[in-house]
Amino acid sequence: MARRSTKTPPSDESYEEKILDIDVVDEMQGSYLEYAYSVIYSRALPDARDGLKPVHRRIVYQMNEMGLRPERGYVKCARVVGDVMGKLHPHGDASIYDALVRMAQGFSMRVPLIDGHGNFGSLGNDDPPAAMRYTECRMAPATSLMTDSIDEDTVDFAPNYDGQEQEPVALPAAFPNLLVNGASGIAVGMATNMPPHNLGEVIAAARHLIRHPNADLDALMKHVPGPDLPTGGRIVGLTGIRDAYETGRGTFKIRATVAVENVTARRKGLIVTELPFTVGPEKVIAKIKDLVGSKKLQGIADVKDLTDRAHGLRLVIEIKNGFVPEAVLEQLYKLTPMEESFGINNVALVDGQPLTLGLKELLEVYLDHRFNVVRRRSEFRRTKRRDRLHLVEGLITALVDIDEVIRLIRSSENSAQAKERLIERFGLSETQTQYILDTPLRRLTKYDRIELEAEKDRLNTEIDELTRILESDAELRKLVSSELAAVAKKFSTERRTILLESSGAPVTTISLQVADDPCRVLLSSTGLLARTPTAEPYPVDEDAARTKHDVIVSAVPATQLGEVGVVTSTGRLLRLNVIDLPRLPDTAAVPNLAGGAPIAEFVSLSDDETVICLTTLDESSPGLALGTEQGVVKRVVPDYPSNKEELEVITLKEGDRIVGAMELRTGEEDLVFITDDAQLLRYQAGQVRPQGRAAGGMTGIKLTDGAKVISFTAVDPAADAVVFTVAGSRGTLDDSVHTTAKLTPFDQYPRKGRATGGVRCQRFLKGEDCLALAWAGPVPARAAQKNGTPVDLPEIDPRRDGSGTSLAKTVSVVAGPVF
Repeated sequence: MARRSTKTPPSDESYEEKILDIDVVDEMQGSYLEYAYSVIYSRALPDARDGLKPVHRRIVYQMNEMGLRPERGYVKCARVVGDVMGKLHPHGDASIYDALVRMAQGFSMRVPLIDGHGNFGSLGNDDPPAAMRYTECRMAPATSLMTDSIDEDTVDFAPNYDGQEQEPVALPAAFPNLLVNGASGIAVGMATNMPPHNLGEVIAAARHLIRHPNADLDALMKHVPGPDLPTGGRIVGLTGIRDAYETGRGTFKIRATVAVENVTARRKGLIVTELPFTVGPEKVIAKIKDLVGSKKLQGIADVKDLTDRAHGLRLVIEIKNGFVPEAVLEQLYKLTPMEESFGINNVALVDGQPLTLGLKELLEVYLDHRFNVVRRRSEFRRTKRRDRLHLVEGLITALVDIDEVIRLIRSSENSAQAKERLIERFGLSETQTQYILDTPLRRLTKYDRIELEAEKDRLNTEIDELTRILESDAELRKLVSSELAAVAKKFSTERRTILLESSGAPVTTISLQVADDPCRVLLSSTGLLARTPTAEPYPVDEDAARTKHDVIVSAVPATQLGEVGVVTSTGRLLRLNVIDLPRLPDTAAVPNLAGGAPIAEFVSLSDDETVICLTTLDESSPGLALGTEQGVVKRVVPDYPSNKEELEVITLKEGDRIVGAMELRTGEEDLVFITDDAQLLRYQAGQVRPQGRAAGGMTGIKLTDGAKVISFTAVDPAADAVVFTVAGSRGTLDDSVHTTAKLTPFDQYPRKGRATGGVRCQRFLKGEDCLALAWAGPVPARAAQKNGTPVDLPEIDPRRDGSGTSLAKTVSVVAGPVF
């Protein structure tokens, strides 16, 4: 298909029409190849020698020309971008600044080439860098290695885009930048993606290759076992890495570094301190929230980003109670960017041609470049020293007969004649002669001659050393190796990325949720809640129990994924998820709730409301038995709707409150009321008809005027039980003023009928007119102060109506073995 011009030629008869027939296929193919080569060579792919793309090379070179060295002050990034764009890079400022920013990011470059001051972005680009008018930069310490000796004819220079400036074709690069910092880019028809590596490891491999040019890949991988990413993480599976080092292409997986820790008193969490390369925390958080919202991910309670400059990355993923953190973590690896694949594609320019290179080839190209740089540098230095030696020798010749030199100069008509006469008289060259004529007279002293002799000897030594390097390949290789060793000693750091052969045993074999194993829920006198690791009752050891803090006042059997109820003094029953409660250690021989959590963290109570007991929500049980301050008793039918978090178990009269509650186990227990006027009533639970939750109960004990119930319990009549009472005075009655206490066998109190007055349980002494505390239950009884400190109880008194004995400490609570 041909293309013909449609323009109308001018009417001028001298115009000669010229029409070119061009094949569109040929035109498109040629133009596209030119464009493709321009993108490949001038923009997208790094050079295998210095590891830089043209824009990065131009930035580093121009900063070196501007004198922005590490020991100098910072300058605005806009100034650097402007100089690079105006002199070297014929593209927009945005692309230049983007490249500059990346070279300053410690999470993108293993060895940053620019020292940035200001906001240069965040991991994953969640927080973009500030505009270049706000940020400042200078060369990083390692960048001087890239441009070191560039002014010693070590690399070739080429004209810039308009031919008015010169720019290096490649930088001298005193360390293998391509392997150390990696590269990524998309060209036309090809792309490159190279991971960063550890500087010390790469240099060790390069030095090994210098000593053993025929070394195989296995030998090199002993020094470079795998990539070392700036963000750390864990590389899982090394097969893909070996493929990449051998062929230039391969894939490996990067996992976040995660630890399981207690984030609250009751919850565990996953603490993420390192993420996969180029993955930011915001990306992970957004993905987790999306999966949780769509119910594709379970077990996540909350996600918090606690990252700061002082402590680095810290992503806290709280795990719901009842879920296994390790199993949730495996789901996160599978469904979120916390595990990412990295595809290695080692494409770089070698002599202007894009090639896919393995590890050995990359090192060989770099070393060949470095050999050439050191060779050219040595040649340049030797030439400079020879030129200087030539001048020094001429000056020494003049100093030997300085009087004759001065006479010849003074007797000459002009400088040209003086020059000719000196050349003829002393056999000097024109360069030496001109240098002598330009030398001030103050340099022509005896001392200067000694200095010149020393300089001549030094120059000869240096020339010989440089000649030895240039004439011996072994010396050249030895010098390059020693220079690389010096770089490694100064700039190498510890490996950040951990290499794992595999991920180990698959965590997915573990159930996502914890097993619904039996356990027990405990409530202490100081209001602490916890769950035991086993459903088996603890052994009753009175001596051991005395050494433990706090008294357990209520305990019910449960399962780890089940629920229990909390009965309060206002007649409310509140549901509790057992899995939310802190778990006691497996090794606890006697329960100690010092590691429990306050009940206020689980339920909301009013100011005058207290927790009375725990209960199961088992509808097959005989139900709850309740006793109130005004002497009402009630057995509650265990009907607890599962869709309600809060229930009323009794309708209380105005001013009344529950003083005791207990879940019956057999329904054959004895119910026991004790009043503040020292009356105890005991009767069988069967005398109380079970009622629905809305009922108000029935009369449990007949109270005298002004009396009230202070204790209500249910006691197994077949068990060995006691009654504990503490007497006091109404005028001074509080938690800290008691007088006498008495411990009496329970069987000393006879059964009577419901709604009767009971029998006296303690005789008051002088100054006593009421009971401050009372309790009936199984032995061994344990007593404690308000803060949970144990208190020794008095000896058992067989008299049911006897008086008490003095207490050494104030008692606030008494309980028996509730297991």
